Amino acid sequence: MTGDLSYIFRFKTIFRSLGYRNYRLFFYGQSISLIGTWMQRIAVPWLVYRMTGSAMLLGISGFAGQIPSLVLSPFAGVITDRWNRYHVLIWSQVLSMIHAFLLAWLVLSGSIQVWHIILLSFVIGCINTFDVPARHSFVIEMVEKKEDLGNAIALNSLMFNGARLIGPSIAGALLAAAGEGVCFLINGISFMGVIVSLLLMRVNTKAPEAKNSDIRKEIREGFSYVFGFLPIRHIILLLGLVNILVMFYSTLMPVFAKEVLGGDSHTYGFLMSAAGLGALSGALYLASRENVLKLGRIIPLAVIVFGVGLVILSFSRIFLLSMAVMIFVGMGLMLQAASSNTILQTITDDDKRGRVMSFYTMAVMGTAPFGSLMAGWLAKVIGTPFTILTGGVLSVAGALVFLRKLPELKQLVHPIYVKMGIIPEVAEGIQNASESEVN
Repeated sequence: MTGDLSYIFRFKTIFRSLGYRNYRLFFYGQSISLIGTWMQRIAVPWLVYRMTGSAMLLGISGFAGQIPSLVLSPFAGVITDRWNRYHVLIWSQVLSMIHAFLLAWLVLSGSIQVWHIILLSFVIGCINTFDVPARHSFVIEMVEKKEDLGNAIALNSLMFNGARLIGPSIAGALLAAAGEGVCFLINGISFMGVIVSLLLMRVNTKAPEAKNSDIRKEIREGFSYVFGFLPIRHIILLLGLVNILVMFYSTLMPVFAKEVLGGDSHTYGFLMSAAGLGALSGALYLASRENVLKLGRIIPLAVIVFGVGLVILSFSRIFLLSMAVMIFVGMGLMLQAASSNTILQTITDDDKRGRVMSFYTMAVMGTAPFGSLMAGWLAKVIGTPFTILTGGVLSVAGALVFLRKLPELKQLVHPIYVKMGIIPEVAEGIQNASESEVN
């Protein structure tokens, strides 16, 4: 009986943010939409590689989809802080739906060309540049108690990676049976779920208080805030490094699946699903945590897991071994991203949240185009396996640098946690544990 009660309590702890109506609507609607999104993410590079057989064009396609984040993110952050984030989210989802339907029509009509894919990758990159900081910043408006913010962010990762587990598996089967166009069509339809959920919410639709300051001044203010505070700076820099190196394997996965493992679209889909399974496991672990303490330690350890996974993957020629390794690759990547997101949102001033999350977006997405181009070029020069090996080694090196800085970063964050009441709660718990041991 005690075991049953413990299980129920743990379940409620993991999913406690679903108690908020708006977040519950968002969670269910976004869960549907993200399955379609992951189907499209799998179908686009496979389409490019099927049409061209070129690793370089895979890199160019990835570059086109990610470069807007690098250029536009600072402006998107200011707009997110100035405009109503709810309205930004609705428009970004509507535009993403139109984009998916257009891509589906081009493929199903037989008129698709590589330049269409590159152009539309650029378009969706622009849309995502505004969507991501607005979506991350909007979480705190859906969750009333700030102590549940970390849980809500972890659940975001849970639904993202749950879709990452399901979407590629469906896409792998559909690519073989019906082609890429059906994947894009299903993605377009799936956006209706999140759009309906957003429209059903009860939120404040008023825009934030208007600011008369110049937009360039606000960008500079955000830059100074992000890079002037060491914990935020080092988290952002490590995110940027890792997400450059992520492209060393994700861009080349179609090549790895087909040429290194001798597989097909099913092989590709299963590999990406394995990464999603690992990420899902990591998200469940983070959702079960009750506060943000020790997340700073998880960040570099997660990157080391990710990097070592890439090193092993580069030497693997066995499908089952590659799938097992991809579980740890996905877990490490998710733990770093979600832990970083949680700490950033916890220690950031509310009026600068959009700008900080825009730099988060820049680090996660804006650095990726360079990774895509580097991956395509390196694969041509040294081959796919050695390119993946390079990404793994550099990831571990970056994690070790962050680990060395961690004690200093903890000291700087400590006063913020004290002010928020996080540290005293833990101190009281330690004291109680010590007294129980004495008794």
